[in-house]
Amino acid sequence: MSTVSPSSVAVDGGKDIAKIHHQDEAQKELDAGALFVLKSKGSWLHCGYHLTNSIVCPPLLSLPYAFTFLGWETGILCLAIAALVTFYSYNSISLVLEHHAQLGHRHLRFRDMAHDIMGPNWGRYYVGPIQFMVCYGAVVGGVLLGGQCMKAIYLLSHPDGTIKLYEFVIIFGCLILILAQIPSFHSLRHINMIALALCLTYSACATAGSIYVGNSSKGPNKDYSILGDNESRVFGMFNAIGIIATTFGNGIIPEIQATIAPPVKGKMFKGLCFCYAVLGVTFFSVAISGYWAFGNQSEGLILGNFLDDGKPLVPKWFLFMTNFLVILQQSAIAAVYLQPTNEVLEKTFADPLSKEFSLRNVIPRIISRSLSVIIATFVAAMLPFFGDINSVLGAFGFIPLDFILPVVFFNLTFKPSKSSPIFWLNLSIAVVFSAIGVIAAIAAARQMGLDAKNYQLFANV
Repeated sequence: MSTVSPSSVAVDGGKDIAKIHHQDEAQKELDAGALFVLKSKGSWLHCGYHLTNSIVCPPLLSLPYAFTFLGWETGILCLAIAALVTFYSYNSISLVLEHHAQLGHRHLRFRDMAHDIMGPNWGRYYVGPIQFMVCYGAVVGGVLLGGQCMKAIYLLSHPDGTIKLYEFVIIFGCLILILAQIPSFHSLRHINMIALALCLTYSACATAGSIYVGNSSKGPNKDYSILGDNESRVFGMFNAIGIIATTFGNGIIPEIQATIAPPVKGKMFKGLCFCYAVLGVTFFSVAISGYWAFGNQSEGLILGNFLDDGKPLVPKWFLFMTNFLVILQQSAIAAVYLQPTNEVLEKTFADPLSKEFSLRNVIPRIISRSLSVIIATFVAAMLPFFGDINSVLGAFGFIPLDFILPVVFFNLTFKPSKSSPIFWLNLSIAVVFSAIGVIAAIAAARQMGLDAKNYQLFANV
């Protein structure tokens, strides 16, 4: 039997003590945003909940609408490519984060990664603003969608009701105002677990409703032709790519990985596999069944197709339930995408040397987070263009953050040989999706300009 010398124990013990001391020092150096909002206490399963709730959410109900610009073959191909590329990109950025964590420098924020890997200006003037735009825009779009679903429920009960959309947006904004006070990202783990069940349920409802209407005489004639002239078709195709990019978009992978308790190695991959198992079931079932049932008449949200001139094509209780499930999950999603904003607010106004729930920190937290939600609610009520917001976010934000930057970070960090396939795969993804992003941005801006002619501020649509 082998023995261990006392000197070796002393050395190992010294290393452990030094490591603990280093971690304590690092903890003291954290700013209030990282210390209070991005707590690293979660498991890989909690990570899976966060990932799923940030990706598998109500924008998936717009996938049949994206198919109206793409058709069957191109639509399914784009959906499959987006799934493969985003899984690869998210895993790539996770590996970069793990690598830096093993070197003793764990990145907790997207902008911190860009700062260290690409330079301070990239983090401060590019990645930081884009991520803020994407996440805060997702909150605005989420508040608007919540208000639209509430109005849909109201009109089912009161077809001649006079309550306007912006009033429902304000009501939903009040719910988000409460959820915004949840102190940290990790605190949302149980809410996100429930939200996971909600998204599986309403996706099943959307699929079942589409099949029911498609098989009944109530549904429209199935026409899968792509409408419009050549110019409209081209712009429509790239607009649809922006919608799909938004549907697969996340934009907060580093912040989600920051919630995992060390050691982080391998945990994010498990969370991604968990998320994409749910994603595969929900995205493809809703997209295929919705487009099959309604063809090129698919609306911006497939639930809108379940009504024909205000008359439900499915049982009324079914529409009540589906919209209510969407409202509940959408409130959780808004809370998730508020976290980067909350982190910035906490870093700016909180004192890391004071206790998290001291009056010194609680009062600024409540005031700043409340103002953040009030502004988002006001913008959502003023600009009721959910489908257009979706495609603009995808083009300007989610494509760079989720398709391009992860592979760029990977190449700059691990420096694969220029003769290796992985180098050229990453370079190809970056170049191709950069071009797609530019064209999709132009198409989204064009579509938003066309649709803006049909709306007014605080329109009751």
